Amino acid sequence: MRNKYAISGIILYLASIIVLITFSFESLDDRTWMVLFWISILFTSVNAVAKSFLQESSGRQYYMYTMASPQMIILARILYNVLLMVALSALALVLYIGSLGYPVEDSWSFLLTMLMGAIAFAATFTMISAIAGEGSNSGTLTAILAFPILIPVLRILIRVSLQSLVAENLEANLQDILYLLALNVFIAVLALILFPYLWRD
Repeated sequence: MRNKYAISGIILYLASIIVLITFSFESLDDRTWMVLFWISILFTSVNAVAKSFLQESSGRQYYMYTMASPQMIILARILYNVLLMVALSALALVLYIGSLGYPVEDSWSFLLTMLMGAIAFAATFTMISAIAGEGSNSGTLTAILAFPILIPVLRILIRVSLQSLVAENLEANLQDILYLLALNVFIAVLALILFPYLWRD
């Protein structure tokens, strides 16, 4: 929140993507709508979250090192980025509905999947940002490390989202949503285990 212009820039970036999609397509079929929605969320999360630790100066990191435990710092970063991504995902959905309609039949499955996806993107990019911040070419390293982790998340997100276009079937999608929840817990636990070693260096 120290750099409010950064959040404004992220919102402008998201709005620009949606405006560009709206101007590029006179009409969208349901599957294209869903794929473009997740592409928008993914690229927005890269800009919003992936630089969590890359923009901090060494002096500020040392100050945080003296003020709090590494577990509290990584949890605080993940929580803040989760709230930011949930807000941005909700804003993206509102803009999409206003400009491109809403083809989803199973809203509960889609909204739960959107929530799990926002949490997964926030937790993954926060953890990877902390790891990449210790090396050179950190921007490239972030993309390389995050991609393998996000592949199973993206596969489940797309599968449930496409199923939510057809009919209301929350019970059938619940297992995949629980898989997403388990992946999110795994990523958070992994961050809690790894980050103290990185922070010590």
